[in-house]
Amino acid sequence: MTALERRSVSSLALLYSFRMLGLFMVVPILSLYATDLPGATPGLIGLAMGAYGLTQALLQIPLGWLSDRVGRKPVIIGGLLMFALGSVLAATADSLWGIIIGRAIQGSGAIAATVMALVADLTSTEQRTKAMALVGMSIGLSFAVALVLGPVLAAAGGLSMVFWLTALLAFGGIAIVVLLVPAPPPLAGGHG
Repeated sequence: MTALERRSVSSLALLYSFRMLGLFMVVPILSLYATDLPGATPGLIGLAMGAYGLTQALLQIPLGWLSDRVGRKPVIIGGLLMFALGSVLAATADSLWGIIIGRAIQGSGAIAATVMALVADLTSTEQRTKAMALVGMSIGLSFAVALVLGPVLAAAGGLSMVFWLTALLAFGGIAIVVLLVPAPPPLAGGHG
């Protein structure tokens, strides 16, 4: 890998780590802590768990298409802002419906496909498989750390503390995109 490719892959893997750490910390604790919220039922707790994935699934392709038109970085930054907004709403929620809405908004920041497209934009064909593997490793590491860190944070400050840290990680991700991720080459439509 060239120096530019190493910088690209390491910064995008770090971005992915920040975002996925925030997302994965909620997994082991949401169903436990949500039972204490007003109006909690097993069905609504399941909706709170799945709201993120649902909006992700619905918006991944449209946001990927948008990133082809306006550029990868603006879509990634916008997605991270939505992820942060959803995290803040979930952190300040006083009901399960507030968490459901926050999680749905988190998921509307569907940037996974756009980040992977940016990895492809910033690496040569010969290095792409290695680059994707490195990003994948960062996701796996984030998952392992999150499964330990999420319950520790929740025990110290409740579910809201986990969502506050998730919002902070989203803003850290924006800083990574702005300060560390190299500018991609111009896209076919002349945007970049």
